[in-house]
Amino acid sequence: MKLKLLRFWKPLLAVIFWGASFVATKIALGELSPLSVIMLRTFGGIIFILSIALYSKRDFKISFANLKRIFVLALILICHLLIQVTGIKFTSATNTGWIVGVTPVFMALLGFIVFKEELSPVKISGIVIAFAGLVLLISKGNLLSIGFISHKGDFLVLISAFTWGIYSMVNKKISINYSPVMTILFLFIMLEIIILPFAINHDSIYSIAHLSAKGWAAILFLGIFASGTSFVLWSKSLSETEATKTGAFLYLEPFVTVFAAWIFLDELITILTIISGLIITAGVILVNRD
Repeated sequence: MKLKLLRFWKPLLAVIFWGASFVATKIALGELSPLSVIMLRTFGGIIFILSIALYSKRDFKISFANLKRIFVLALILICHLLIQVTGIKFTSATNTGWIVGVTPVFMALLGFIVFKEELSPVKISGIVIAFAGLVLLISKGNLLSIGFISHKGDFLVLISAFTWGIYSMVNKKISINYSPVMTILFLFIMLEIIILPFAINHDSIYSIAHLSAKGWAAILFLGIFASGTSFVLWSKSLSETEATKTGAFLYLEPFVTVFAAWIFLDELITILTIISGLIITAGVILVNRD
C-alpha cells in the first residue's frame, strides 16, 4: 500500500509545479515580453534535462523520421505557448488556471472528430457543464459583458487550451520511437531554435540584463521545475502507473494556481470564481469518466 502511494508523489509534484507556473509566468511578464519568457523558460528546461541525460548516459542518437515528427510537435508547441503566455499577460493567474482546466474537454471533442472516439451522453453533459462554468467565470456572472476585446486574455488562454488539445492529438497520431525524456529534450531544443530569431533583439536583451531577483526567481522556477522537472516526473509516472490514475491529478492544478495566486500575487478569490471553477471541474470529471 505504501509503495503504491509513493508512486503518486511524482504526478502530484508535477501538477503542483504546473499549477504554480501560471503565477510565475505572470510575475515574469511584469518585466519581460511573452517571447522572452518562453525563450528563457525553454532554455532552463534544456539545461536541466540535458544534465539528467548526460548523468544517466542516455543515447543521443535519433532517426531523421523521429526528428521530423518532433519538429512538427515543436511548431505546434510554440504556437500554444505564445498564445497562452500572451493571454496570461492580459488576465489573472486564477482565471488562467480554471480556463486551462477545460483542456480535457477539447481533447474529448478532438478525439471524437479525429479518432472517431465515442461521445456518450455523460461526456456531452460534461462538456456543456464545463463550458457553462467557463462562461460564468469569464463574464463574472454578467453574460451580457462577454466580449473579445474586454476579455482578450481569457479568450487567448481558452484558445491555448484548444491548441494543447491539438498538440496532444498530433502527439497521439504520430509515432515517436524514442524515450520520453530524450523526446522532450529534442522538443525543447527545436522549440528554442525556432523562437531565438524572433526573441533576440535590443529590447529583450535590455530587459533580461535588468531583470530583478524576483523576475529571475520566476524564470528559474519555470525552467527548472515547471518545464524540466515536471515533464520528467510526468513521463516517469505515465510509464509506472495507469494513465487514467495519473491524469486524475490534473484536476488539482487549478486549485494550486488559485492558492498560489492568492499567496504571491494577492489575487482576490471571490465566491463566484470558486463556484465557476467547481462547475468547470465537475464538467471535466464527467468528460473523463469511463
